[in-house]
Amino acid sequence: MASLIKLRLSMLGSIALVIGITTLILSAILSLFSYGADVMTILTFSLVFVVGVHFLQWLISPWIIEALYKVRPVTSTGDLWVAEVVEKVARASGLKRVPKAMISQLGIPNAFAYGNFLSGYKVAVTQGLIDSLPREEVEAVVAHEVGHIKHRDVEVMMVISILPALIYWLGRILIYSGFFSSGRSRESKSTPALAFLVGMVLIIVSFLSNLVVLYISRLREYYADSNSVLTLPEGGRNLQRALARILVASGTISKPRSGEISSATKLKALLISDPELGVRSSIRTYDIDEVVEWIKSQKRISPLEIFSTHPDPAKRLRFIDRLEQETTKTRYTILRV
Repeated sequence: MASLIKLRLSMLGSIALVIGITTLILSAILSLFSYGADVMTILTFSLVFVVGVHFLQWLISPWIIEALYKVRPVTSTGDLWVAEVVEKVARASGLKRVPKAMISQLGIPNAFAYGNFLSGYKVAVTQGLIDSLPREEVEAVVAHEVGHIKHRDVEVMMVISILPALIYWLGRILIYSGFFSSGRSRESKSTPALAFLVGMVLIIVSFLSNLVVLYISRLREYYADSNSVLTLPEGGRNLQRALARILVASGTISKPRSGEISSATKLKALLISDPELGVRSSIRTYDIDEVVEWIKSQKRISPLEIFSTHPDPAKRLRFIDRLEQETTKTRYTILRV
């Protein structure tokens, strides 16, 4: 399937770009400052510090997420179907271990996947999603979240985000630490002015690298969407409907619930859709398929997609269409053969 191949190549190319930039910068710093022992100490400390902080965040993040989003396991009889959906989708996706089904008490419709080897992997849907979406659309949303677990997106994004953070940290050290303020040393040809200049360049490069990381995050969302298309009958269509309902709900949330939106956006990279992004229109009174078609007809919904962890909804729904068409064509070809 051309769309999926192109998506994977884009992800690999973007990851290679971030790794290449980081490697080039580290080599340049070592060259500029003549491989001095002090420079090597700074680089080693920075690497250990940045990796350690990110790894610790990854380890404790499941408990932070559960506290922030008021998450509980599926226990009541009325919610047992959610666990059944998670198990069904996980097995259809080829996962060896079924993620634990969880429910967030947030009233806004959304969903997220999280976890690690300590906490186990979990798929959570919000109470608002359960109340707002029919079961087949909840299945499509769960398939998207299971796709994140299947593709190891939490780990991939954690590792990739380390690299811009390392560049930024080195820039801050060169600018503010005064490490080179004593002038030239026997081990280095560096000067305070050069250190400051290099530090400023690193800060700028870290910002640009973060834009690439955000782009990778958007690509991973497309990749997770593909799991709904490839795993479930009518998965793409149901995911489009679910995303449209979420957008309409987010666009019509009243002011008394704005605090809930604020809480949800603290870790919005986890969510299937940015809760701050919604459709504010009378179109909410129409048939949901008309809403889907209206969104797809827009050039874009999000004006600042470049700074977002999620793809523009209009582009996202059109991608699902292309993937659905290619999947149908592939299946038809196989049946003919």
